[in-house]
Amino acid sequence: MSVTAVKSLRDNGAHYEERVDLACAFRWTAKLNMHESVANHFSLAVNDDGSQFLLNPNGMHFSRIRASDLILIDANDPTTMDQPNAPERTAWGLHGAIHRNSPQARCVLHAHSKYATVLASLADSTIPPIDQNTARFFNRIVVDNGYGGLALDDEAERCSKILGDKKVMVMGNHGVLVTGENVAEAFDCLYYLERSAETLITAYMTGQPLRVLSDEIAEKTAQQWEADGLGQNHFRELRKILDDEAPDYRS
Repeated sequence: MSVTAVKSLRDNGAHYEERVDLACAFRWTAKLNMHESVANHFSLAVNDDGSQFLLNPNGMHFSRIRASDLILIDANDPTTMDQPNAPERTAWGLHGAIHRNSPQARCVLHAHSKYATVLASLADSTIPPIDQNTARFFNRIVVDNGYGGLALDDEAERCSKILGDKKVMVMGNHGVLVTGENVAEAFDCLYYLERSAETLITAYMTGQPLRVLSDEIAEKTAQQWEADGLGQNHFRELRKILDDEAPDYRS
């Protein structure tokens, strides 16, 4: 995209900064190998009630997504899948349902990252607090044990209702979904969830007993995580790195 086109996108107020943030999240998810083919999807609400949201276009690899590539759709528009730029079916189903039913979930990131998906494949998909990263998620995750196929129609509605007021859902036999008030919060959550799942799975592989924190210390640690605000700093640095290495994500 030309400099003039980028300036037009910015000056028209077409949710430019939101687009840049979401494009950054796509690029970093690919750089960290937390994506899967072109099958995963991220969204970000851009109006007050959350019904209008940005979403990745159908079939585009995360590593190529730019701010201008993101499509704007309405969760309450039943003709969405009939339009020329219709999103991928499960992206529309899952994200449309969540943005309709959970307006507090402004940013929704769904991925099949390696270790989180391994966790979702275990009979016990909970995350015991065995270090300060895993403690971040203490009593803050909902596990979906009722996988019913691709996230279409009834399955998407079911998933959105299970999420409730939680920000993280381990989708049994499927993957993971995280939400946040903005892209920075949601991406930081996705990043640490994958790191936590990696630590836990690696610990399981040793066959040794786990050193599990007490409920009191785990809850204290989770609250400290919520108060630190490091997610914004984390994401700001990720944007700066991309600004140097691959500035086209902003276009």
